[in-house]
Amino acid sequence: MPASPTPLIVTRATRIAAPREALWQWHAALGAFERLVPPWQRVEVIHGGGALTAGSTVTLRLARGPFRVRWRLTHPSVEAGHGFSDEQITGPFAAWRHEHRFEDDGAASRLVDRISVRLPGGRLGKTLAGGVVRGMLEQLLRYRHAVTRDDLEQQARHPLAPMRIAITGASGLVGSALTPFLRVQGHEVIPISRRAIAGGIQWDPSAGQLDSARLEGLDAVIHLAGASIASGRWTVERKALLRESRIRPTSLLATRLAGLARPPRLLISASAVGAYGSRGDETLSEASTLGEDFLALLARDWEAAAEPARQAGIRVVHPRFGVVLSPRGGALAKLLTPFGLGLGGPVGSGSQWLAWIGIDDLLGVLHHLLASDQLAGPVNAVSPHALTNAEFGRTLGRVLGRPAVLPLPAPVLRLAFGEMADATLLASQRVDPTALGASGYRWRHPDLEGALRHLLGRQRPDP
Repeated sequence: MPASPTPLIVTRATRIAAPREALWQWHAALGAFERLVPPWQRVEVIHGGGALTAGSTVTLRLARGPFRVRWRLTHPSVEAGHGFSDEQITGPFAAWRHEHRFEDDGAASRLVDRISVRLPGGRLGKTLAGGVVRGMLEQLLRYRHAVTRDDLEQQARHPLAPMRIAITGASGLVGSALTPFLRVQGHEVIPISRRAIAGGIQWDPSAGQLDSARLEGLDAVIHLAGASIASGRWTVERKALLRESRIRPTSLLATRLAGLARPPRLLISASAVGAYGSRGDETLSEASTLGEDFLALLARDWEAAAEPARQAGIRVVHPRFGVVLSPRGGALAKLLTPFGLGLGGPVGSGSQWLAWIGIDDLLGVLHHLLASDQLAGPVNAVSPHALTNAEFGRTLGRVLGRPAVLPLPAPVLRLAFGEMADATLLASQRVDPTALGASGYRWRHPDLEGALRHLLGRQRPDP
């Protein structure tokens, strides 16, 4: 069947408060493609994706439900500093061309994207699927422009010279997003992993093994490793694993960093708002006392394990993560199916407070910690707008266009998850990001609805 006579064309232009050359360098950097893939899409680079040069190719694997499609693209033209294009060689469309242009706009710049696509099936294909495809492409460009703008403008507000940064837990939910985020800013990212990775540092915390020589001369270490808190009932064995996976690696890392001839200036060692315990309606800042339940004691000991680095003069920061929202994993990913089916609703009474943060703001917070020498010790990494569990459910339902009225009673949760239910799902933590606010951090998506629409590709059309 012949291709449609006229292509479907989608465009978007955004002013960026950064010079054109910075906009070009951001797109040309290693990791730019991964940084621009929306979190609601499942896209994997299986070949290419290196330097942005004319004639280079990249092969992607797209997944939607059980279906997998290979998409091979080439860059027919690259004009350093001004733009590039990509065209489909083989893939899901009858034809595809995406032009990326970077223009001067006074002291700022202008990002202009134009996608021209022909759908399979000619006129019939365009009639049946054109509206859906247009909506998908508009959401894609909206997301990409927001990420590009926010990353570059944050870098302009708090510039960082290129750094050598090692990351533990680089393959986890946060680490896998953090790596391309840092690379597009020109930083060298070195994973610390149990597996042998090219260019990485191998360690085995349970055996006390870590190649200290490879740590010499780093600028910063971001320590994210630790077993998932909410992956099953807390048996005696599971609780021992949760402690072992946090305290021993942190102690090993901090001790080795403290003994270096050229230690990093900064260790960012993750923690969690579980440190406060369940506190009802009390507003909690970094100055609040800690709780006494299992998670609170775990967080206390987890943070204390970094003490050798602190004693050696390394600036140590403990970002206390709230619930990290991303459709790629964690709590939000687990909620999408029931809420999408209209089966969501409040957990327990729904009155408990939920401290949350969108993944892009968490990346922004970590950048802020790298750039802000005045911050040390605990820092609440949460949105400035905590809300109740019932409000969270209603908002997620509204974004998905589904009702959210079916409650999940506390006794059922306790029966299913035991102690973990009270410490996580039913806990109330009204946490305020006091230190971040005082240090001038600017949230990208401070309200939940805006964060969810950004993360799920559910933005309202432009006026």
